[in-house]
Amino acid sequence: MTSSEMPRSLRLGLIGGNITATRSPALHVVCGLSLRCNVTYDLIIPAERGKGFAAVLADCAAQGFDGVNVTYPHKEEAASLVAPGDAVVAAMGAANTVKFTPSGPLAFNTDYAGFKAAYHAAFGAVLPGRVMVLGSGGVGRAVAFGLADLHASELVLVDREPAKVARLAEALRAYAPLLKVVSGHSGVEADLKGFDGVVNCTPLGMVGCPGSALPEGVRGALRWAFDAVYTPIDTRFRAQVEGLGARFLSGYELYFHQGINAFEIFSDLHVSDPGWVREIIQRGS
Repeated sequence: MTSSEMPRSLRLGLIGGNITATRSPALHVVCGLSLRCNVTYDLIIPAERGKGFAAVLADCAAQGFDGVNVTYPHKEEAASLVAPGDAVVAAMGAANTVKFTPSGPLAFNTDYAGFKAAYHAAFGAVLPGRVMVLGSGGVGRAVAFGLADLHASELVLVDREPAKVARLAEALRAYAPLLKVVSGHSGVEADLKGFDGVVNCTPLGMVGCPGSALPEGVRGALRWAFDAVYTPIDTRFRAQVEGLGARFLSGYELYFHQGINAFEIFSDLHVSDPGWVREIIQRGS
């Protein structure tokens, strides 16, 4: 075997809180298998190490990691600390992927690209319409920017922190001046009449964070809905929106598409058979 034929190796990881149930390690390891690339993937919880995100990220760089994924609650901090790898990350202000390069770390957002890919796979060329976005943090920013690219007619932003809504609204208006962006008032999520879609971009519903971003007794009729939560897939939010007639897009699809994109960024390789990757992951789940 020549040196050019030797399997590559990648050292990757995920930085976040409440990540013990994540399926990210399996996705990246299997992507590596598909391309004869040996992948190790560590779960890194800053609170367990008694360090902040910036210190943990610096440790990863010093320890020879090739890259890390970043999840709640560090996506906005990642974008503020790391040089943007593209113009969208700079505009969005949230990053979920950091690649360590000889010239320094670069930040990307594969949630943004992954959401668009998942939406197209599920709904084709159908436009999103008027959409309520629940959560204006890291994943909310990525999904909202994706919806702007998908030509949503209006986004109504809802978050328990009004300052987050204001910052996201300002960023969206700069990015997509023709998009109508509205800051939703408290309680607006109880009545979804007049909305085509609703997206949950909060951690509510995930393992360790029970509940739903929608109140009990929510009213309305929906065409589609998306839940960023995928552990578990069958959330209370899903039951609520399907009860309102929505076609449901699971966060599993975002997880899958963003993961493929992130692996390609880390490795500089193209995953040519994502169907095989999906099949192997599902066999092991």
